Amino acid sequence: MPNYHIWTIGCQMNKAESERIASLFERKGYRHTPNAAQADFIVLNTCVVRQNAEDRAVNKLRNLKPLKKSRPDLKIAVTGCWVDSNTERLKTNFPYVDYLFKAGDCPPWEDRNEWSQALPEQPQVSTYVPIIQGCNNFCAYCIVPYRRGRERSRPLSEVVCEVKELVKRGTREVTLLGQNVDSYGHDLPDKPELADLLTELTKIDGLYRIRFLTNHPKDMSKRLIQTIARLDKVCKNITLPVQAGSNEILKAMRRGYTIEDYRRLIGEIRLEIPDVALSNDIIVGFPTETIAQFQQTVDLLTELRFDVVHIAAYSPRSGTIAARKLADDVPPDEKKRRLLIIEQLQEKITAEINAGLMGKTIEVLVEGKEKGKWYGRTGSDKLVFFSDNANHTGKLVHLKIESTGPWSLQGTVNR
Repeated sequence: MPNYHIWTIGCQMNKAESERIASLFERKGYRHTPNAAQADFIVLNTCVVRQNAEDRAVNKLRNLKPLKKSRPDLKIAVTGCWVDSNTERLKTNFPYVDYLFKAGDCPPWEDRNEWSQALPEQPQVSTYVPIIQGCNNFCAYCIVPYRRGRERSRPLSEVVCEVKELVKRGTREVTLLGQNVDSYGHDLPDKPELADLLTELTKIDGLYRIRFLTNHPKDMSKRLIQTIARLDKVCKNITLPVQAGSNEILKAMRRGYTIEDYRRLIGEIRLEIPDVALSNDIIVGFPTETIAQFQQTVDLLTELRFDVVHIAAYSPRSGTIAARKLADDVPPDEKKRRLLIIEQLQEKITAEINAGLMGKTIEVLVEGKEKGKWYGRTGSDKLVFFSDNANHTGKLVHLKIESTGPWSLQGTVNR
């Protein structure tokens, strides 16, 4: 029986696409191996959003060259955002790669019908479901529109059908994915919105929870907020990246909103959904960002107190607006200093928010076991561990929280 190996780095969209590629291999009788040296077919699913991610992908690919030389029959494919439109250049630089295909595209060795229907036979309890590809926003720092293209929504009926099938196979929670999920449906003939899709998905028996990401502050509608508040199956957990706390930097980033707009939106969300958990993304050291402008970001995070903040230091991406027009003028050491300040601030805030759950009983969807303990997530996306002899995979359990920290919680089954 032939073996396949898939190496994935980057966003949830990459992970979802890797799962689908894996299902295609399984259908053809391949067996998964975690060891690339034992594989007959290797797929690298790459990311170039950060320089570190691109470096890891290129190094991984270069390390496969001796393996290909010793085993010419080995097939190597590369996908993800590292693969741009200039595949001839990539073929010249990496002639030992058999297939190069852009992120989200059908693998060239597969039938397009097969690809559109590819689902894992035994999906995870919580599964990613892409609903819209690409992005029309062209933020100054972002490579995604150049690699994944303009926005293309999947028909609502197709997504609903797919989720129904996943639930039949064991999925209990889905996370709807898009570079900007708030734009879902605008390019379809009947113009459905994300709120319409959420409403239809809640009707599926056996589906316990629905999540979605990522939102864009300039595109999130009042109707969507009200729909989240109204539907029990939709998790009260929203990812809403602000990226910076300075209006000048937001303008340079081409984000399309002001900090005042963002504050109003957070206020509307918290008014409609009082128990909402909010996640955020921050870029430090964007070109021209002064210490005073960085402090505005610190002040915003201190004021609004998010449950989770993902932080990255700016790195120029070739082909983006920022890389073409702005000098990368914040020194690396200063970027690291700013990143550390926000990391320490957010660790303190998250620890304080999580401490508020001490002694409370909360509902957790159990995803599996790790190091002898069950783990799962709350509706607000907090990771919880607990010990118990029963099999809880895919079940909703009520846990009394007995220990909290910034990264996870510990609980016991409330019988």
